[in-house]
Amino acid sequence: MGFIKILGIDEAGRGAVLGPLVICGLFVDEKRENRLKKLGVKDSKQLTPKKRLYLAPRIEKIADSVVVMKVQPCKIDSNRKMGVNLNKIEALKMAEIINLIEPDKAIIDTPSYNTTKFSDFLFSKLEKKDVELVCENYADETYPIVSAASIIAKVSRDEDIEELKKKVGYDFGVGYPHDARTIEFIKKLVIENKGKLPNYIRHTWATVETIVAEHKQTRVLSFLEKLIKK
Repeated sequence: MGFIKILGIDEAGRGAVLGPLVICGLFVDEKRENRLKKLGVKDSKQLTPKKRLYLAPRIEKIADSVVVMKVQPCKIDSNRKMGVNLNKIEALKMAEIINLIEPDKAIIDTPSYNTTKFSDFLFSKLEKKDVELVCENYADETYPIVSAASIIAKVSRDEDIEELKKKVGYDFGVGYPHDARTIEFIKKLVIENKGKLPNYIRHTWATVETIVAEHKQTRVLSFLEKLIKK
């Protein structure tokens, strides 16, 4: 009996307020999976940027193939406006990767706490139904192949973020709502563009909607104050 072909899938940038959602599928023969363990891969969030950069090219040498898919903010926004939530957006992209690679087994770090519902939706989008699906929360902490996928996804997103910083000429931090520099940058853009934001910002995020609403309210109050003074 030959070795089975295993695909690990994970993402980076799910909760970010700007920049892409990056999903990585890492495909490897079962006999080489141990090489990922020996390499010392971990969930990307547990590693320093320097360590991720060190591991990424070594992971790619071990893998049979690596697929990276990116969902830009404007695409996320348009899907959400049509009622397609982030879990479904991820599942659809993961299905694309599985359909492309055609593994024997796919192990997925599931974003939804309802792993059964997520797994059922993902399975419904597969072209071939003979794939063994393993959908688990925190799979990136349990399965080395998913950890490796998380590292590639994170490195890819970080590269995009650094390129964006150069393009806009501003260090806005990591691009997540918890980062004060990111929030400061969005507020700056809102003021400069009179409430309008570029397409690399996720307009449908609650954080962004609040900032835009507060800006509009401030402008209205300022206008009313001017009227009163007249």
